Amino acid sequence: MAELFQFELVSPERQLLSKQVAEVVVPGSEGEFGVLKDHAPFISTIMSGILKVRNDANGFDEYFVRGGFADVAAGGLTVLAEQAVPVGEISREQLDQAIQNAEEDVADAKDDDAKQKAEMTLAQLKDVVEALNKA
Repeated sequence: MAELFQFELVSPERQLLSKQVAEVVVPGSEGEFGVLKDHAPFISTIMSGILKVRNDANGFDEYFVRGGFADVAAGGLTVLAEQAVPVGEISREQLDQAIQNAEEDVADAKDDDAKQKAEMTLAQLKDVVEALNKA
């Protein structure tokens, strides 16, 4: 049985998780890394991808994360993500429709500011698709 440690997953909208877990696999900017109890302390930026959380059982819960930081400390792991969504809450049809809407917003933008915001939204949506395709 794996030893448990404290894990926090936080986005600007809400705290998604705060619980004892056995392992977390994080999509770091230098590549994926796994964290277990008593991991050496460090901080890493995170890339868009799938964050995997293993409870005491063998299965993993998956979350799409985009941007942010992972802080491994003596007290556990905290991930501060720019965006974090449980993979189970992502509908492929809704995602495809949102991408189509974002592409139309880019094409219809009246000024540079509106176009930049629409392009950022489109890039974020494409990050989600890419991460789900890799999972």
